[in-house]
Amino acid sequence: MIARVSGTLAERAGETVVVETEAGVGYEVTVPLPTLERLPAAGGRVSLYTELVVKEDGWSLFGFDSATERQVFRRLLSASGFGPRLALSLLSALGPGRTVRSIQGRDLAALSSVSGIGRKKAERLVLELSDRFDDIRIETAVPRSAGTDDAVRALTGLGYAMTAAEDAVRAAAGTTDSADDTPVLIRRALQHLAAARGGR
Repeated sequence: MIARVSGTLAERAGETVVVETEAGVGYEVTVPLPTLERLPAAGGRVSLYTELVVKEDGWSLFGFDSATERQVFRRLLSASGFGPRLALSLLSALGPGRTVRSIQGRDLAALSSVSGIGRKKAERLVLELSDRFDDIRIETAVPRSAGTDDAVRALTGLGYAMTAAEDAVRAAAGTTDSADDTPVLIRRALQHLAAARGGR
């Protein structure tokens, strides 16, 4: 099994990247949006945790920037009728942390809001997987308050992925005494996002 791929990011095309190793082998890897957003520009160094999915119509390699995200992907694949594309869509829309919290908390609204996952698939995920993430350590959620909720909504409204918005608001909330001051949270979260993007 191909467990990890490290090398130079040679190409980026949508959700697919090509990682060229030191040996000159280029691996085509499909990644979820949160991982894609954290990757460097073409030519930069990259290391991805990978999962090889073998199906009758071919082999596909999926990549993640953390072992935890890969673990969540594997658990999602264990649900009946849930393939890698749906698992990737879920991780792209919600990120690993919110995905696990939504399944454990039976948040059908969040799960069924993801493209390709209707109410029935969301119910199946909850039924089959709600007690199967206890061994996976997930980062705590953004501290809940009206201010943080509004800040996350504002950032997703600007086009940021849910996981990026939550990460930025979590970082912003840690630098202010008032988690209810939405304008301050948004401003600091945007600074965090800009710094992360500029560091690539």
